[in-house]
Amino acid sequence: MKFIKYIVAVAFYFLFGNSLWMAFLGLIVGSFVSFKLSGGLIGQLSGFGNVGGITGIKTEKQSVFFKTAFSLMGTLAKADGRVSEEEISHVENFMTQLNMSQTHRKQAINHFKEGSKSDFKIEPLLQKFNQVTATSPNLKQMLMVYLTRVALADGQMHPNELNLLREIAPQLGYSEQAFEQFMAMLQGQDQFAGGGYHQGGSAGRGGFTSASAIDSAYQAIGVSKDDSDAEIKKSYRRLVREYHPDKLMGQGLPEAMIKEATERSQEIQTAYDLIKKSRGMK
Repeated sequence: MKFIKYIVAVAFYFLFGNSLWMAFLGLIVGSFVSFKLSGGLIGQLSGFGNVGGITGIKTEKQSVFFKTAFSLMGTLAKADGRVSEEEISHVENFMTQLNMSQTHRKQAINHFKEGSKSDFKIEPLLQKFNQVTATSPNLKQMLMVYLTRVALADGQMHPNELNLLREIAPQLGYSEQAFEQFMAMLQGQDQFAGGGYHQGGSAGRGGFTSASAIDSAYQAIGVSKDDSDAEIKKSYRRLVREYHPDKLMGQGLPEAMIKEATERSQEIQTAYDLIKKSRGMK
């Protein structure tokens, strides 16, 4: 498709009296047509609609996110030696949330199977992902969120899965310290899933007033009890921006995949409200 602009330029040149000005105009028109067609093709192949122009760039991000997520889900699922029923169920539920057609569901399954092969290489995949999402840093965070979800689908994090996440993280720009903090924050946020506090997988006896609930709230925000109110508020606001559904959709996260970000936002809000209450913050 990249040659369309040159073909149109030559056509304009001969059709309008060998005019260089018209050839230049044809080049502009051809570039626009090529861009529109590229966006539409990407949209059709990825399952995210037939679009072009600026939306075509966004759709390419969606397509690459789609492929990267499902391929790495397959890699993670196989990391502990076998693909468990829980992991398969989690991925199937994920595909259901995306409301994919049968054709695109097959593509997702193919990506998953490809990623689960023993000789699958993650480096080229992540290089492409980083290239396309260079201006959308929050997509990298959401990719890590989804991968962590798959790793924990069977109720525990296998050492091989954790090692693989540690291998993926620096390729997405995470330092070792940033990765450990990220994992700790996810663990803390999970305690507030559904708007409630859960201790050890069940409702905490002390509810939101227990010391463990408050500790989990600080962990979810990525702060400590020794931090000032201003520092806590700053961290909270940063997380709200990172998981804001509209912002993520604008960066290229498929709309159907926004649910996870919305739930994270709710968990962060619940944790922050608890911290505010315990400290008497306004």
